[in-house]
Amino acid sequence: MDLAADYPLLNVFWTIFWFMLWILWFMLLFRILIDLFHDDSVHGWAKAGWAVFLVLLPFLGVFVYLIARGRGMGERELSRTQKSEERFRAYVRESAASSGEGATADQLAKLSELRTAGHITDEEFAKAKAKLLNS
Repeated sequence: MDLAADYPLLNVFWTIFWFMLWILWFMLLFRILIDLFHDDSVHGWAKAGWAVFLVLLPFLGVFVYLIARGRGMGERELSRTQKSEERFRAYVRESAASSGEGATADQLAKLSELRTAGHITDEEFAKAKAKLLNS
Protein backbone atom coordinates (compact mmCIF):
# COMPACT_ATOMS: atom_id res chain seq x y z
CA MET A 1 0.00 0.00 0.00
CA ASP A 2 1.59 3.25 -1.16
CA LEU A 3 -0.14 6.14 0.64
CA ALA A 4 2.31 8.85 -0.44
CA ALA A 5 1.28 8.46 -4.07
CA ASP A 6 -2.36 9.16 -3.22
CA TYR A 7 -1.65 12.58 -1.68
CA PRO A 8 -0.44 15.20 -4.20
CA LEU A 9 2.37 17.57 -3.33
CA LEU A 10 0.14 20.65 -3.44
CA ASN A 11 -2.15 19.03 -0.86
CA VAL A 12 0.87 18.44 1.37
CA PHE A 13 1.74 22.13 1.18
CA TRP A 14 -1.87 23.14 1.95
CA THR A 15 -1.97 20.75 4.90
CA ILE A 16 1.25 22.18 6.30
CA PHE A 17 -0.05 25.72 5.74
CA TRP A 18 -3.31 25.09 7.62
CA PHE A 19 -1.48 23.23 10.39
CA MET A 20 0.89 26.19 10.87
CA LEU A 21 -2.04 28.62 10.95
CA TRP A 22 -3.67 26.42 13.58
CA ILE A 23 -0.46 26.48 15.69
CA LEU A 24 -0.21 30.25 15.21
CA TRP A 25 -3.78 30.69 16.37
CA PHE A 26 -3.12 28.64 19.53
CA MET A 27 -0.01 30.73 20.26
CA LEU A 28 -2.07 33.90 19.84
CA LEU A 29 -4.82 32.54 22.09
CA PHE A 30 -2.37 31.70 24.87
CA ARG A 31 -0.62 35.06 24.46
CA ILE A 32 -3.97 36.81 24.88
CA LEU A 33 -4.84 34.75 27.96
CA ILE A 34 -1.44 35.55 29.51
CA ASP A 35 -1.90 39.24 28.75
CA LEU A 36 -5.41 39.18 30.17
CA PHE A 37 -4.47 37.56 33.46
CA HIS A 38 -1.32 39.66 33.94
CA ASP A 39 -3.19 42.94 33.45
CA ASP A 40 -4.00 44.45 36.85
CA SER A 41 -6.28 47.12 35.37
CA VAL A 42 -8.87 44.49 34.41
CA HIS A 43 -10.82 43.26 37.43
CA GLY A 44 -12.08 39.75 38.19
CA TRP A 45 -15.46 39.79 36.46
CA ALA A 46 -14.06 41.36 33.32
CA LYS A 47 -11.29 38.74 33.22
CA ALA A 48 -13.88 36.00 33.69
CA GLY A 49 -16.02 37.48 30.91
CA TRP A 50 -13.11 37.67 28.49
CA ALA A 51 -12.04 34.12 29.40
CA VAL A 52 -15.54 32.76 28.81
CA PHE A 53 -15.76 34.66 25.53
CA LEU A 54 -12.38 33.27 24.43
CA VAL A 55 -13.38 29.72 25.35
CA LEU A 56 -16.92 29.71 23.95
CA LEU A 57 -16.24 31.66 20.75
CA PRO A 58 -12.47 31.28 20.35
CA PHE A 59 -11.95 32.72 16.86
CA LEU A 60 -14.28 35.64 17.36
CA GLY A 61 -12.97 36.17 20.90
CA VAL A 62 -9.36 36.44 19.72
CA PHE A 63 -10.21 38.95 17.02
CA VAL A 64 -12.41 41.06 19.30
CA TYR A 65 -9.72 41.07 22.01
CA LEU A 66 -7.08 42.15 19.51
CA ILE A 67 -9.31 44.96 18.25
CA ALA A 68 -10.39 46.12 21.71
CA ARG A 69 -7.17 45.69 23.70
CA GLY A 70 -4.47 44.84 21.15
CA ARG A 71 -2.72 48.21 21.22
CA GLY A 72 -2.01 47.98 24.94
CA MET A 73 -0.61 44.43 24.80
CA GLY A 74 2.85 45.60 23.76
CA GLU A 75 2.85 48.45 26.28
CA ARG A 76 1.87 46.10 29.12
CA GLU A 77 4.55 43.61 28.10
CA LEU A 78 7.16 46.38 27.95
CA SER A 79 6.11 47.61 31.39
CA ARG A 80 6.37 44.09 32.86
CA THR A 81 9.78 43.62 31.27
CA GLN A 82 11.06 46.94 32.62
CA LYS A 83 9.80 46.15 36.13
CA SER A 84 11.46 42.75 35.98
CA GLU A 85 14.72 44.35 34.82
CA GLU A 86 14.57 46.89 37.65
CA ARG A 87 13.98 44.15 40.24
CA PHE A 88 16.89 42.16 38.81
CA ARG A 89 19.23 45.16 38.92
CA ALA A 90 18.18 45.95 42.49
CA TYR A 91 18.87 42.34 43.48
CA VAL A 92 22.30 42.44 41.85
CA ARG A 93 23.15 45.72 43.63
CA GLU A 94 21.98 44.25 46.94
CA SER A 95 23.96 41.08 46.42
CA ALA A 96 27.08 42.96 45.40
CA ALA A 97 26.85 45.22 48.45
CA SER A 98 26.38 42.37 50.91
CA SER A 99 28.98 40.03 49.45
CA GLY A 100 31.96 41.25 51.43
CA GLU A 101 32.67 37.75 52.74
CA GLY A 102 32.16 36.22 49.32
CA ALA A 103 34.63 38.67 47.80
CA THR A 104 37.21 37.74 50.46
CA ALA A 105 36.70 34.05 49.79
CA ASP A 106 37.13 34.65 46.06
CA GLN A 107 40.33 36.56 46.63
CA LEU A 108 41.65 33.81 48.91
CA ALA A 109 40.87 31.23 46.23
CA LYS A 110 42.74 33.30 43.66
CA LEU A 111 45.72 33.63 45.99
CA SER A 112 45.70 29.87 46.52
CA GLU A 113 45.66 29.31 42.77
CA LEU A 114 48.58 31.71 42.34
CA ARG A 115 50.55 29.84 45.04
CA THR A 116 49.74 26.45 43.52
CA ALA A 117 50.81 27.66 40.08
CA GLY A 118 54.09 28.89 41.56
CA HIS A 119 53.55 32.58 40.79
CA ILE A 120 53.88 33.57 44.44
CA THR A 121 55.83 32.04 47.29
CA ASP A 122 54.41 30.66 50.54
CA GLU A 123 55.57 33.80 52.38
CA GLU A 124 53.83 36.10 49.92
CA PHE A 125 50.70 33.98 50.18
CA ALA A 126 50.73 34.15 53.99
CA LYS A 127 51.21 37.95 53.95
CA ALA A 128 48.42 38.50 51.41
CA LYS A 129 46.14 36.12 53.32
CA ALA A 130 46.78 37.92 56.62
CA LYS A 131 46.17 41.28 54.96
CA LEU A 132 42.86 40.06 53.47
CA LEU A 133 41.66 38.54 56.74
CA ASN A 134 42.57 41.64 58.77
CA SER A 135 40.78 44.07 56.46
